[in-house]
Formats: sequence, C-alpha cells, structure tokens
Amino acid sequence: MTSYVTVARAATGEVQDRGSRFLCTLRRVADEDEARALVARLRREHGDARHHCSAFVLGPRGEVERSSDDGEPAGTAGAPMLDVLRGAGVSDVAAVVTRWFGGTLLGAGGLVRAYGDAVRTALAEAGTLRRTLLTELALELDHADAGRVEGELRSRGVTVLGVAHDARVRLLLAAAPTETDRLRAIVRAATGGAAEPEAVGERWVDAPT
Repeated sequence: MTSYVTVARAATGEVQDRGSRFLCTLRRVADEDEARALVARLRREHGDARHHCSAFVLGPRGEVERSSDDGEPAGTAGAPMLDVLRGAGVSDVAAVVTRWFGGTLLGAGGLVRAYGDAVRTALAEAGTLRRTLLTELALELDHADAGRVEGELRSRGVTVLGVAHDARVRLLLAAAPTETDRLRAIVRAATGGAAEPEAVGERWVDAPT
C-alpha cells in the first residue's frame, strides 16, 4: 500500500427530518484516541443533543473500523454512517452525527437515511486528497558541489525536502518507492558517480486527488 484517500479538510453537514436535526462533524484523525476525543468534545459542546453517533475508518488500508449507535436502535446510525465512509473510499476519518430529537419517531428506515445523508453532505463539503508514501533518502555532498547538484536534481524533478549545512551539506530527498532506482541514477549522473543517496525513512505526504 503506497497511497490512500482521506478528506481534504474538516467539514460539517446537516439534514433535518420531521423536526429532528442531524449535524455531521467530519474530521481527519490520526488514530482512535483522536477520534474518540472528537466524540467527547462534541458531547460537551452539544450537551442538549440526544445522540452523538459515530463512525471511524483508520489506517492506509482502512484496517480499523468502528461505529456507535449511541442509543439509537441497533444498526440505524453508526453502521450506515460507516457504509458511507467505506463507499467514499476514505480513511483516517471520523464522522460524528449529533442528533437533536424533534418529537416525531422516524422509524428505522428514516434514521438510516438521515444519518447516512448527514455524512454524505459533510463529505461533499470536505473534498478528498490522496496520501502517498515516499521514501526519504539522505545525500551528503561537499560544499563546493552542493549548490550545483541540488539545482540539477531539482531541474530533473527530484523532491528536495531539506538542506542542512555542517562539515558537509546534507540533502534530504524523497521519491515514491517505485522511483528510488531512478532517483539514484539521477544522483549518480549529477555527481559523476561520486555520491550515493542512503534510504533513511518513509513519510506520508498529501496531494490533491
């Protein structure tokens, strides 16, 4: 897994049905603790609401999924919310739908529709972006060569994440895992074979879909 889709920005979406108000708060989250903290915060902020139902999808493969009906009839809130997130193909996302009861029972079908529509509305507002896994590589150069080599690498489309000056100059480069061999070839050409970048880690970066 070298890429996945998440939401581009925080968003809210609201639907109303027969007096009941359903407010979806959609946020990008890093882990379950952050997702649960969002639920707890919304409970405090909207203490007059009857329900705070939630659905989370986490991890590059969407390997962690959680949902809660928070007192609504089983399967009428958290599960349809989770289905909408799955259908959108997004991960590292928490959706919390806060419901204010309007006095009229909506039935199972009405609840499923309202909770799902609230999440859909928020997703449409949030938009998406793709996260891509990059390999980080460190390249050490003499000061006399560093400026020329950096300029040549950038002109060839190499991503330079940072430059550190010490006894030697250290460039931190990045490439998709499938592109590291190409990057190494570019470095060898730019340095006459005198330098070789060393893989030092990985990072996820965001880009528009």
